[in-house]
Amino acid sequence: MAATEGGPCRSQAAGDDALIAPKDGLSYVRGSSDIPLSTATIGQFLIDTARRFPDRPAVVFREQGIRWSWREFAGEVDIVASALTALGIGQGDRVGIWSPNRVEWLLTQFATARVGAILVNINPAYRLAELDYALNKVGCKAIVSAERFKSSIYLNMLTELAPELPKQAPGDLHAARLPDLRIVVRVGDTETPGMLCFSELIELGRQTRDTAKLDAITASLSPHDPINIQFTSGTTGNPKGATLTHSNVINNARYIAMAMRLSEQDSLCIPVPLYHCFGMVLAVLACVSVGANMVFPGEAFDPAATLAAVSDEKCTALHGVPTMFIAELDHPDFDTFDLTHLRTGIMAGSPCPIETMKRVVSKMHLSEITIAYGMTETSPVSFQSSASDPLDKRTTTVGRVQPHLEVKVVDASGDTVPVGVTGELCTKGYSVMRGYWDDDAKTRESIVDGWMHTGDLAVIDADGYCNIVGRLKDMLIRGGENIYPREIEEFLFRHPKIQSVQVFGVPDPKFGEEVCAWIVLRAGEHATAEEVQAFCRGQIAHYKVPRYIRFVDELPMTVTGKVQKFVMRERMIEELKLTPDKTA
Repeated sequence: MAATEGGPCRSQAAGDDALIAPKDGLSYVRGSSDIPLSTATIGQFLIDTARRFPDRPAVVFREQGIRWSWREFAGEVDIVASALTALGIGQGDRVGIWSPNRVEWLLTQFATARVGAILVNINPAYRLAELDYALNKVGCKAIVSAERFKSSIYLNMLTELAPELPKQAPGDLHAARLPDLRIVVRVGDTETPGMLCFSELIELGRQTRDTAKLDAITASLSPHDPINIQFTSGTTGNPKGATLTHSNVINNARYIAMAMRLSEQDSLCIPVPLYHCFGMVLAVLACVSVGANMVFPGEAFDPAATLAAVSDEKCTALHGVPTMFIAELDHPDFDTFDLTHLRTGIMAGSPCPIETMKRVVSKMHLSEITIAYGMTETSPVSFQSSASDPLDKRTTTVGRVQPHLEVKVVDASGDTVPVGVTGELCTKGYSVMRGYWDDDAKTRESIVDGWMHTGDLAVIDADGYCNIVGRLKDMLIRGGENIYPREIEEFLFRHPKIQSVQVFGVPDPKFGEEVCAWIVLRAGEHATAEEVQAFCRGQIAHYKVPRYIRFVDELPMTVTGKVQKFVMRERMIEELKLTPDKTA
């Protein structure tokens, strides 16, 4: 959008306070406030949607054979919420959820919110030490746990942490190592000593259901009450518990859905994990905000199951991280699935390769797919492209600032940098978390005068579009030259044999750091390091050409599909016998 004469560019739909393009040449933008912030709590949010669309489809869990309308879904939530109150769980109590994508996860999410308990998302990949830390850090009073996921046998780990469990009555645990934990609910209907099974929880809720009592509890809650704790982990130290409120996540979900043009006529395929903001906010709460149908292909991501769900359920929207979309596009049976109903969705979670975005638009019919950027601590989205943005902006940027938010890009001194200059992205507004649970020091480090310092390197252009160029800790300095791995990755994605690539720095005695690339080739392809280096020469600056290249079958990733560059760096340091003179 061109700037108006005499002033900065503003959205046609934006209010007078919106500043979606920078002013005075500085990298500062402010979102529209035309659409007021919601003051609802999550419990009321669901009730309102169920009243508006009682008979429309709301929830599909294909593996579990579950299909509910909004009326049915809200009713099932109330049953679980009644059971929680009968067990003595109320406002402010922490309830852990440790499970892959199952209907029990969804029910627990909304039932805890209905009674004001704080949902604690526990990463499905956590093992013993991490589980111990998470439960004790926030003082979980209860946990809802799947039996197992992949190679992790959750119930065995819980019993190892609380050996007293099999000898005590369900709902009355007293464990030396988990002093706050009283209630363990296992998913399913198999009886396990010391635990309630979820089917028993449902039966308890049916016996004690009191809608008037639940309504009174929900009415007493504030939208600014903490309602969710999500653990965010860096490369060092223990995970931090980002504490989010009803207002944080509800409003973020509303504006996300608006950018996608989502409505009650849409059906969203959700292969991303529920424990993460991508599943919980960008998917579930976004659907609740407009009455769209939620379709879950399975417990964990599988490209064939995802494509089948889109095809069979005639989904109009699809979420995923770039690696998920790549796996779907490269599936050998891709052409057998009917994806013609697809229109919109979100690609997020990690930087989106431009070439992948173009393939998604052309081959998956996702003509209005958007890019979203954010972090758990900002509920999470700060920038999102719009369905009306030109394709080049949707493939090269993360869009423009979301409503009711302020964003600036700063240098090491904290000063706002000029337009087009790289610096650290900072976000301010309703979406910024309450803080890290029981960690005031870390909170003060991250939130300064209301500004959340993201640790992400970004550039804002003259029209207000943002480009994320990397992490502060990922930027490498070779012989005095600042190098942003994302730039090299985008170039290497042009190579016809390369499916995925990650670039990072490793220590070097002469230059301080050298460029290293890990590459996953397309199926059936073969390449050499020399071939890749030759592809780079004359096309990018000599100091950006990777000195070290490794071809790998897969990249180390988190459960949410985020690539773990620090793992790659550590492995290369060990392999090359280098001295790690820079903190990862």
